[in-house]
Amino acid sequence: MGNCCSDQAGGRAAVGGSSSHNPNAPNEAIDQFLKSRGYHGLFSQIELSYSAADLRDRDVLSKSDPMLVVYTKGRDGVLEELGRTEVILNSLNPTWIAKHTITYHFEIVQTLVFHVYDVDTQFHNVEVKMLKLDEQQFLGEATCALSEIVTKSNRSLTLDLVHREESTRSTRPRNLGKLTVHAEESVSSKTTTEMILRCSDLEYKDLFSKSDPFLIISKEVENGTPIPVCKTEVIKNDLKPTWKRVFLNIQQVGSKDSPLVIECFNFNSNGKHDLIGKIHKSLADLEKLHSSGQGENLFLPTLVGHDYHNKILKSQLFVEKFSQSVEHTFLDYLAGGCELNFMVAIDFTASNGNPRLPDSLHYIDPSGRPNAYQRAIIEVGEVLQFYDSDKRFPAWGFGARPIDGPVSHCFNLNGSSHYCEVEGIQGIMMAYTSALLNVSLAGPTLFGPVISNAALIASQSLANGGRKYFVLLIITDGVVTDLQETKDALVKASDLPLSILIVGVGGADFKEMEILDADKGERLENSTGRVASRDIVQFVPFRDVQSGEISVVQALLSELPTQFLTYMRTRDIQPLSS
Repeated sequence: MGNCCSDQAGGRAAVGGSSSHNPNAPNEAIDQFLKSRGYHGLFSQIELSYSAADLRDRDVLSKSDPMLVVYTKGRDGVLEELGRTEVILNSLNPTWIAKHTITYHFEIVQTLVFHVYDVDTQFHNVEVKMLKLDEQQFLGEATCALSEIVTKSNRSLTLDLVHREESTRSTRPRNLGKLTVHAEESVSSKTTTEMILRCSDLEYKDLFSKSDPFLIISKEVENGTPIPVCKTEVIKNDLKPTWKRVFLNIQQVGSKDSPLVIECFNFNSNGKHDLIGKIHKSLADLEKLHSSGQGENLFLPTLVGHDYHNKILKSQLFVEKFSQSVEHTFLDYLAGGCELNFMVAIDFTASNGNPRLPDSLHYIDPSGRPNAYQRAIIEVGEVLQFYDSDKRFPAWGFGARPIDGPVSHCFNLNGSSHYCEVEGIQGIMMAYTSALLNVSLAGPTLFGPVISNAALIASQSLANGGRKYFVLLIITDGVVTDLQETKDALVKASDLPLSILIVGVGGADFKEMEILDADKGERLENSTGRVASRDIVQFVPFRDVQSGEISVVQALLSELPTQFLTYMRTRDIQPLSS
């Protein structure tokens, strides 16, 4: 996965943040502005190819003539056809030439379903897309998540083909041969353009000072709506700014010839940024600007009568540097053996309510309907589990009094005094249910101890040369009590391979919690004034979780690859050769 962002953090200082030497860090000060205009994380284009072995022979006088049909499966269970391969004549061990492209999204589980058919001889002259599948002989099916393929060192996964009716039975299905699926990341997903942009003669937009400019680079789509794909930092009080390097992934814009909109805004802390001017250029155009050394005049759409006219401005955009290179991507690191390790910490403070009563946030519904804590564990865990090979997850509780003990702000959810890990997502769910029966809810709400425990595990892995990145999910119903201690722990943890996702459940006012999330440009400081080296916290109130097909939790997970790459690149950690 590529990313586009500026390497200069000076703009953060201009909006209340601090400087950093991070060459790939995003500028959180305008993240909310980007999201409001449709910016949704990163992605990679994956090309799938297929082969099979030991297929069933359904023909009498010759071998089967197999064709593969590939589907994506939605959360509602509905299959959508991704594509079909060609028919391979007379083969039980086919290698198909046809390949299919799919966009890989880290933040959701993308389920793939494969159906293999023996195409009858009478249909061999029919285009595969015109074939009626119910007229062909079914040879077997297989299913997997796309993330199961891309996390393999060779990006190949071999699946057992089973009979359709047997694939969902609890008994062991008959083996009908094997299907191997290989994933290859598109080169354009790895190709990154590096640019240094500057402007001259910008107009004053502030009353008592010069403008505070930043750039938004957006791609133009067919309906004319620009989709932001890149941003610079904010430079304070400057009418001839030179922004630091920006890195723009080619995949994000389509190609070097795809039309782009470059807009220059004056930053306002209330989020209502003033448009100073803009231009329309492709990457190829920007490369030519760099070669010529000339500038391009910005224009400003201006209402004249009932129509808009483009007012040409004195302000110009210059391209000081333009280069292209191939960057290591998130998937390169996965193929090189890097893993994401999931951890969870659950709030057992008394404000959650008596777990035996239906109005409690911890109430276990006999109907099986999950409560908010269970939903958060499932939503995050079902995505991250594929990136952890042993699927042993540290799980803690905090804010409760275990049997015959004092209030604990970090106890092992499994009840053990020796180890904190549980087996899989189901293990977390079972330990959580068991803990509700064995602890007394208490308080206050302290985050410091669980963050310190997670940081200790991350630091031990780092010291032992482990190529692991840790993700701690904290689920809470209330505002943190030990705010300064939590800040101290987060600032210390910002140097480690660790990200923290905080989910607020219930109806509490979580405004104070947003202090921990640096999305408004204010970097965390500890009690001695040291500033966090990077933003590692994302916070979301769970009541906002349903916003269309992709939940807010999944939208937050989409930022993890960027946080992961930021950590790896700034420490010059290279992916191991697969």
